[in-house]
Amino acid sequence: MISLQMDMVQYDCPYIDTTVDHDVSFSAKQWDFNTARELLETRIMVRGADWGALDNALSTLRAHDNMRGYDLIKREGEVALIRSRIGQTDAMRVIRDRDGYITGPFEIADGSETWHVGFDRRSTADGALSALSRNNDFSVESRDSMDLEEYSDLMRNVGAATTLLNACRDLSTVERETLRTAVSDGYFTTPRDATLSTLADEFDVSKMAVSKNLRRGQRKLLGQVTEAMDDIDVDDAPD
Repeated sequence: MISLQMDMVQYDCPYIDTTVDHDVSFSAKQWDFNTARELLETRIMVRGADWGALDNALSTLRAHDNMRGYDLIKREGEVALIRSRIGQTDAMRVIRDRDGYITGPFEIADGSETWHVGFDRRSTADGALSALSRNNDFSVESRDSMDLEEYSDLMRNVGAATTLLNACRDLSTVERETLRTAVSDGYFTTPRDATLSTLADEFDVSKMAVSKNLRRGQRKLLGQVTEAMDDIDVDDAPD
């Protein structure tokens, strides 16, 4: 199996077009493709910078030429869950025509979309990338080849992987940036290359505030990591 993570720009995608015009992002884990009607139905989360940004974005999305159906399921402030149906895009057609398949969630923001796509053979993946380049702009962020044993391990532990992914998504922007900076600056190394004081100066907050953000982020991640550890199939793990 060839697994690709791609940063994709489609010029006929309603979600991407909406993020170009408005400060919103989309994320989805559930989708269904109707082959006969060539429609992609998705339950997708929409998050706006504020209430007005979300309101304007939803109006733009509903009016898009390639939007085939729209239902607002729930909205709370600047976040909404919608059920939408869009016509097949050029990139979707290329992936499907070459027996590609989606292997992970969609993330859409700032005019581009993160795709996780799989192919059974290297030659098929190469052909799909060549075809995609005709009408779409994209970059391949990662490309991995898995043998049967690795693929089997992935399938056995997909629940644990999802738990870890959700843990990262649960972090607030401040918590995520604080943890990332703490790691990159060496706060967790021995001896430490960064301290609460240097981190506080970098974020222009008090030591108490940066400590609170670190602890809160670590608590969220470690709670989910422990849960994922309990779910991992370790029958063949080394001693």
